[in-house]
Amino acid sequence: MNNASLQQRKDNAFARGQGTLTHAYIEKARNAELWDVEGKRYIDLGSGIAVVNTGHNHPKVQAAVQAQLEKFSHTCVMVTPYESAVELAEKLNDAAPGETPKKTVFVTTGAEAVENCVKIARAHTGRSGVIAFQGGFHGRTNLTMGLTGKIAPYKAGFGPFPGEIYHAPYPNEYHGVSTEDSLAALNMLFTCDIEPGRVAAIIIEPVQGEGGFYPAPPAFLQALRKLCDQHGILLIADEIQTGFARTGKMFASEYAGIEPDLMTMAKGIAGGFPIAAVVGKAEVMDSPLPGGLGGTYGGSPIGCAAALAVLDVIKEEQLCERALHVGDRIVERLRSLQTRYPQTIGNIRNLGAMIAMELVRDGDVNQPNAELTKALVGEAAKQGLILLSCGIRGNVIRFLPALTITDALISESMDLLEQTFDALM
Repeated sequence: MNNASLQQRKDNAFARGQGTLTHAYIEKARNAELWDVEGKRYIDLGSGIAVVNTGHNHPKVQAAVQAQLEKFSHTCVMVTPYESAVELAEKLNDAAPGETPKKTVFVTTGAEAVENCVKIARAHTGRSGVIAFQGGFHGRTNLTMGLTGKIAPYKAGFGPFPGEIYHAPYPNEYHGVSTEDSLAALNMLFTCDIEPGRVAAIIIEPVQGEGGFYPAPPAFLQALRKLCDQHGILLIADEIQTGFARTGKMFASEYAGIEPDLMTMAKGIAGGFPIAAVVGKAEVMDSPLPGGLGGTYGGSPIGCAAALAVLDVIKEEQLCERALHVGDRIVERLRSLQTRYPQTIGNIRNLGAMIAMELVRDGDVNQPNAELTKALVGEAAKQGLILLSCGIRGNVIRFLPALTITDALISESMDLLEQTFDALM
């Protein structure tokens, strides 16, 4: 068995739309390292797209899952519930920003969490409109594709999308979009497209994920909170990729000191086990009638056990603080590389261990270098380094290492990155 034969089998068995970034078929993983079926080792700077924040197979998470498997794997929390789901809901409610009492609903995926946020917002407000942002990513289901602000590959060929969804520009200093520009565009939406009294919710990623790892300025999030309060609109923080210590705080919206009305949680919540949640203000969360929310696998006992262990690891190993350290170490190396290639590495940015390097031509922000980005991801994998790309123009390398990655592995990974970059230039 080798990577090539598995890739051939995959091509024959999988739908083309579910592609793969590399042709490395993984056999085992530990912390920030992977080994494929041919025994080749990789340093993983993608973490399953910000899922294994606590590293692959963290011993505490692994033990919690094994213990739960000895008891039961599924009963459906809506039929015969269990204590671990209650305990996890209590802890997520406590962890969510703000002093307002919170409640939780469990689902299985991030897209489900986003869809349920919209359902809850509409039930609570009696309104139908939803505003999202250009460059945002909220999922691949029909409704979440409508919310997503990036066509290729997520929306191309899949329309029509649901109505009553509107997009505004996301503030992006590097690309010349100020907080004032974004707020003015929102006001223009209210003037030209939908009156605020018909808007149920505004949904925003505190740091755009697929859109390019652009952090929203705290001033913008604060202004958005004020705008929502002014018009009775609910503010949804999509923390699917930014949550669970990734940015140096439990949730990225904490940097702005705001309290969202609703939050989505997934990815890093359970160390690789599928579970997601909506957490929000209790009054808002209780708006749907009983039976209006849920899902067969929502609140999986395996996922709950893993998530409780993840929360323990974040606290015990001080992973919020560790995320800041990891981000600083990687950014330091990236800035050193940028001094050697200032016309190619246009911008480096991060919030904790959510790090981006944007590649351009001739130092021009308006000339994205998507070709080099794609080549770098491909060549790095050949050298044993897993990188991810993102950005609406396909020219951003994103770094999402496990927060438990060692300093030695950070140094080794950056050495590999520099060698690969040098070879391509």
